[in-house]
Amino acid sequence: MHPIWKQPFTIAALNDLSQHTMVAHLGIQIVEVGDDYLKATMPVDRRTVQPMRLLHGGASVALAETLGSVAGFLCLDDVGQQQVVGVDINATHLRAGREGEIVTGIARPLKLGRRLQMWQIEISNPAGELLCVSRITLAVIERKQEE
Repeated sequence: MHPIWKQPFTIAALNDLSQHTMVAHLGIQIVEVGDDYLKATMPVDRRTVQPMRLLHGGASVALAETLGSVAGFLCLDDVGQQQVVGVDINATHLRAGREGEIVTGIARPLKLGRRLQMWQIEISNPAGELLCVSRITLAVIERKQEE
């Protein structure tokens, strides 16, 4: 299979871009890139749990949006002229994540069009059990030039 990525990058550089953002605050780290997927981890800890000490659904969505958006950016033909913006995201929560675990999200494309991208993100616990399935739709738009 031909890799889908069109931009040069390293995992370290992708993680460096997230310093001083919500992504870093939640402990999200990109850990692996395959020919057609992007993988990241996130700890289930005081930053990402709800009061019952279970993984907060919003944290799962933040992980999903992070993966989908970064992956979408890496698939752009010309990052000087284009950018991706999220237009829709949904998530179905299937099982609870437990405090102390590290969950893993994997983003794979469902559609990579010139104007629209759609990504599916599956989030699992360390036992490989599926916790959440999310889908994000990204619009590919022209980057506004600084004046």
